[in-house]
Amino acid sequence: MKKITRTLALGLGLALAGTAAIAGDMHKNMGDVKLGDITLSKAWSRATPPKAKGGGAFVTIHNGGTSDAHLIAAQSDLAKRTEIHEMKVADGVMTMRQMKDGLIIPAGETLELKPGSYHIMFMGLNAPLKQGEMLDVTLQFEKAGSAELKIPVMKMGAKSGAHHHHGH
Repeated sequence: MKKITRTLALGLGLALAGTAAIAGDMHKNMGDVKLGDITLSKAWSRATPPKAKGGGAFVTIHNGGTSDAHLIAAQSDLAKRTEIHEMKVADGVMTMRQMKDGLIIPAGETLELKPGSYHIMFMGLNAPLKQGEMLDVTLQFEKAGSAELKIPVMKMGAKSGAHHHHGH
């Protein structure tokens, strides 16, 4: 009987360990991504209406290094074009433009790509972005190389990805 109990306990322990590993992998997809001295965190997007031609994604980029980091491109199969954009309002007029030279993240600083500011722009969407989906996006840095992100899609009109993180 002891042998059966021990075997069952061992089997249960292995099953729980496997479940914890899977849960850890799922959480990792939504957690920080490290690329050398660069940390990418709090990535999120928002759902789009059914016929929308464009969408955006947002991420916080921290450069923990001693030299500037240069984000040079974003890639995704979600749309015809994926670009790094800036949106700003000047004298009551909203303008959006592609950052053709990318973005510099100064050494030791953090840059937040967020609504109404810098963001990743998907132009010519292949399909609407749906709440609950995970988007595959690659960010390319000049020296550090590329980082693949799994970006969760929040509800339409979301102001942040905060409800996705516990305790916020």
